[in-house]
Amino acid sequence: MKRIVDLILALIATAILALPLLLTALCVKLTSRGPIVYWSNRVGKNNVIFKMPKFRSMKVDTPAVATHLLSNPDQYLTPIGSFIRKSSLDELPQLWSILSGDMSFVGPRPALYNQHDLIALRTEKRVHTIAPGLTGWAQVNGRDELPIPAKVALDTYYLEHQSLWLDIRILWMTFFKVVRRDGVAH
Repeated sequence: MKRIVDLILALIATAILALPLLLTALCVKLTSRGPIVYWSNRVGKNNVIFKMPKFRSMKVDTPAVATHLLSNPDQYLTPIGSFIRKSSLDELPQLWSILSGDMSFVGPRPALYNQHDLIALRTEKRVHTIAPGLTGWAQVNGRDELPIPAKVALDTYYLEHQSLWLDIRILWMTFFKVVRRDGVAH
């Protein structure tokens, strides 16, 4: 049932967000060199690696690590990078990952392939058995500000309490977090 809901919502969201998708793509192309979309290796359900798209907010020579591991992340941002990250516009291409089945609307955020500590702890807690999401319980309860053990505790809570109603609550909370730009470090 969750997969069907994801497909329907992703198709509706793609239609509604077509103009913001196009405008963001155009702005990325006009303000920096390199591709419009950045494809990163992410860890999906059952720890299978998949390619996740995001509008490129960082310069092409940025190291492929989590932003919080960069000594000065601001030096790598493109001219519109900070805006599209804080507004979460950089996440819109992930609708493709939802349509293709690599992600869900709600689930733990997909780890980078090299976030070994996060992957190991999620595997230990069996969080790896569910599809990663565009948003999740950890996202609405701290986002970038959470240490890994706290993030995985929230992911585990989601795993143990999954329901349509919890997903609706998370999507609702996400909407307000994005509008207020809560919990965004860069």
